[in-house]
Amino acid sequence: MAKLVGHQLLIASPKEVVIALFELLKEAEFYSSVLKTCLKIAIGFISSLCCGVLFAYICSRVTFIRELFTPLIRLIRSIPVASIVIVILIWISSKNLSIVTSFMMSFPIIYENVLKGIMNVDTKLIEMAKVFHLTKTNKLKAIYLPQVLPYLESATVLSLGLCWKAGVAAEIIGLPTGTIGEKLYQAKVFFDTPSVFAWTAVIILLSFVFEKVFALLIKKGIQRWKV
Repeated sequence: MAKLVGHQLLIASPKEVVIALFELLKEAEFYSSVLKTCLKIAIGFISSLCCGVLFAYICSRVTFIRELFTPLIRLIRSIPVASIVIVILIWISSKNLSIVTSFMMSFPIIYENVLKGIMNVDTKLIEMAKVFHLTKTNKLKAIYLPQVLPYLESATVLSLGLCWKAGVAAEIIGLPTGTIGEKLYQAKVFFDTPSVFAWTAVIILLSFVFEKVFALLIKKGIQRWKV
């Protein structure tokens, strides 16, 4: 394809991309940028996971709060990532932009799935727990967790990829210092097409690793709870 186009500014050959990638790997700044982006997106995802579960529990208990939350969650899910990023930039600096964006993208998915899991718990099991005077801890382990955990696992798988993509997209728009998004944008500004493709390859690889690692950790955590 690169030979057909005949211009490095438009598209880079695989060889040029590989060379650019190895050049990036030689730079210490590459690793700090990768670490910074991964850490921020991980913080955003973990925060959304904790808050999503917490608010799902609260809303399952209080109908009034659930009714208030429903239109808000739908609104967040319908807003494009770029619009969310621009609005967030009005309120906060670009330093924590990817954290907030990752949170905003994954929170609705986790909240809705966990809430659905809680609301679908068999009422007969709850009545039986009352008859046998089970403690809250035993009810949680015996009834709620087995019912809710599959929904939580599904939510995390769905939100992980979106969380990563939204976080990097936010960095490209907000340009926080020393991040993957900033480096990718700089490569584009200087018409360094091989580096653009090299950074894109890094983003794809990191997205895959990010999803697999978190999915594995969550799956192991769920298996422990089941035991």
